[in-house]
Amino acid sequence: QVQLVESGGGLVQAGATLRLSCAVSGPIFGYYAMGWFRQDPGKEREFVAAMKWSGARIYYANPVKGRFTVSGDNSKNTLYLQMNSLKPEDAAVYYCAVSRDYCSVYECFANQAIYQYWGRGTQVTVSS
Repeated sequence: QVQLVESGGGLVQAGATLRLSCAVSGPIFGYYAMGWFRQDPGKEREFVAAMKWSGARIYYANPVKGRFTVSGDNSKNTLYLQMNSLKPEDAAVYYCAVSRDYCSVYECFANQAIYQYWGRGTQVTVSS
């Protein structure tokens, strides 16, 4: 059974930096994509960033492009989300997810339905 555990969330002021981690355990050989999503209370969960596990393809949602960076460490089975210049509108619960499905375009990596396993999330709060 694949398990994902996010960490690194917290309360920060606008303009600050946070680095989220997603530790993946279990039989992940063959998993293709890793993604980050977020959900603010009262809103639908939305795509943030995703990458092919090998790092060959990386995609970002427009609201975070230029501020967030997704990366992975295969040796540690860990996915990261570096978040710079945080804004109050970035506040949400952040989730990581993994998928076995092949993707080649943004619309696929951003589609929540392709991800088979999800973490429980880590809270990010940004004060103005």
